[in-house]
Amino acid sequence: MIRESVTARPDWRAHVETDLGFAFHTIDGAPYWDETACYRFTAAEIDELEAATVELEQLALALVDRVVDTGEEALERLRIPRPAWEAIAGSWHAREKNLYGRFDLAYRGDGPPKLLEYNADTPTALFEAAVVQWDWLQAVHPERDQFNSLHERLIEAWKNFGLRRQRVTFAAAAGHAEDMGTVEYLRDTAVQAGLETEFIAMGDIGWDGQMFRNLNNEPIGVLFKLYPWEWLVREDFGAHLLTGVAKVIEPAWKMVLSNKAALALLWEMAPNHPNLLAAALEPDTIPGKVVRKPIFSREGANIEVREGDRVLAATDGAYGAEGFVYQSHVEMPDLNGNFPVLGSWVIASQPAGIGIREDATPITRDTSRFVPHYFE
Repeated sequence: MIRESVTARPDWRAHVETDLGFAFHTIDGAPYWDETACYRFTAAEIDELEAATVELEQLALALVDRVVDTGEEALERLRIPRPAWEAIAGSWHAREKNLYGRFDLAYRGDGPPKLLEYNADTPTALFEAAVVQWDWLQAVHPERDQFNSLHERLIEAWKNFGLRRQRVTFAAAAGHAEDMGTVEYLRDTAVQAGLETEFIAMGDIGWDGQMFRNLNNEPIGVLFKLYPWEWLVREDFGAHLLTGVAKVIEPAWKMVLSNKAALALLWEMAPNHPNLLAAALEPDTIPGKVVRKPIFSREGANIEVREGDRVLAATDGAYGAEGFVYQSHVEMPDLNGNFPVLGSWVIASQPAGIGIREDATPITRDTSRFVPHYFE
């Protein structure tokens, strides 16, 4: 895995905005999409990443089965509120389909990829991974290949949900450019799969006492929500979702995987697995340098790197009320002051490609850049 400096296309901003509809390529005046660099992989490295993704997804699904079978004890350790337990078990036993997820991996090409966390419920950076970096490849390196079948797999996944005669309502919080871009892209893939769709802001969804309704007072029977389950289950709105009155994507069983306490349970289930880092819910359990992460957190907030009683690095934020998970520290690749995290995607539980976020620090944050890749 090599980081290469390249010359950005002179018209890239106008091109991605006008031709691709990529509106959030810049954050606070700094590029979020960065094509002054790219990552080059060998085919063997891509094979290793794909195999690790297959293995991690199978571990994740096995963990859901184990948690549902164990019941109360495991669900409490995951800090999942009791009102959601029945819905989780019901959705798992009903084999409700899942659409997508993203494993964030530490990888440098000289050892097995290591799981940092699994974004199983509301992962973003999808549009740029599926479309924008593929467009870049066709313009800059058309003779090369890219680990990226996201677009085709998404369309196929929608076809397999069995929703042909139902409208799919896509919802996200209003005013968030990245979430809106992700939802509109997913909606476009559903349209290409032949489905009827609509968009509604989360705050505009109505409840009439029996069912959810859109702004035209029409019932919502299928809801794709880019809004975390852990927020929903603490709201009156979420309590209605748990009743099964509407089909929800992602399904309720994804709550088992969408919090970082799952990292500790994965390690207990498969200790010393080559793709896992040691993790525990109790402090002072993991020897050496550790990373303390809130069980529920987003975009690198409230992360601490610790060694004994010393805090070596930290980010601020408003998370941590539910507790923390302690994960063995892994040295992130440092490529001339750039620290990449590889986001390896699954669509319908199948590996589908990678997207790379890099930062000037080892902790990936909401301002971290997205950098394209290719392999040969």
